[in-house]
Amino acid sequence: MIMRTIKRITKAEKVNMGGIFIDQPLPNMTTNQVDPFLLIHHWASILQGGQSQKEVGVGPHPHRGFSPVTIIFKGALHHRDSLGNDSVIKAGGVQWMHAGKGITHSERPSKALAEKGGEFEIIQFWINTPSGSKMNPAVYYPKTKDELPVINFDEGKARLQVLTGQYDNVEGPIPQMSPLFVARLDMDADATINLDLEQDHHVVIYQLDGDVTINENQTGPKSMVIFENEGGDIKIASHVASRLLILTGKPIGEPVESYGPFVMNNTTEIMQAMRDAQIGKMGVLIEEFE
Repeated sequence: MIMRTIKRITKAEKVNMGGIFIDQPLPNMTTNQVDPFLLIHHWASILQGGQSQKEVGVGPHPHRGFSPVTIIFKGALHHRDSLGNDSVIKAGGVQWMHAGKGITHSERPSKALAEKGGEFEIIQFWINTPSGSKMNPAVYYPKTKDELPVINFDEGKARLQVLTGQYDNVEGPIPQMSPLFVARLDMDADATINLDLEQDHHVVIYQLDGDVTINENQTGPKSMVIFENEGGDIKIASHVASRLLILTGKPIGEPVESYGPFVMNNTTEIMQAMRDAQIGKMGVLIEEFE
């Protein structure tokens, strides 16, 4: 078996996001982006409880030009947006948004979680959108655990949950702006999986926890593995129960100019996005709390 070459293995860095401390594997000191993937944030905490929902999470803010995607691993996440979407997705599900020409949304732990407390864990990652689709209308896709297909490996000891793209004729339900394969991988102890991914895709694996060997390299919690853009299998063997995020995408190969919640192709487009957000062209979201 020919194995895909590992380019780099790095550890996530701790980042303070407005008082919320998260693990950030991408970007880091050595890697700004892995086209088309721009950012990965991993937030895991135990909420203390005794709070109102408006006191937790992230309030209304705009986006343009990319797809912010949030996978819920523990707890539940409440999404509201300026299109009128209002949904709570529990562990095992995903909230996928094509921001397009603009949308304003909020992301907060569920009301029950804010009030009662408990474990809360999500990963949000940003996927760039090709220039020709950046100004499409915004779309939001909430998917529950039951709506996402799972492929079993090694007699069910490894489970690949497919969000978008296709593997072994199993296709994820979420439409994409450019060729992608995104999946969550859950492994029991002593499981093995061989992944044959698209040769022309950039491949990133982020390990949430556990202890695995990836193509003969042992990695630990909060590790990001970046592979060379070439053919070859990826062999993952778990030593204890482990969770991983698989991201692959065909490089877009366009200039990237970003500022806060906007990702465009040049400074002029960023300035226009800032103006449009200020005058309400990306919608208005007024949250209502019980």
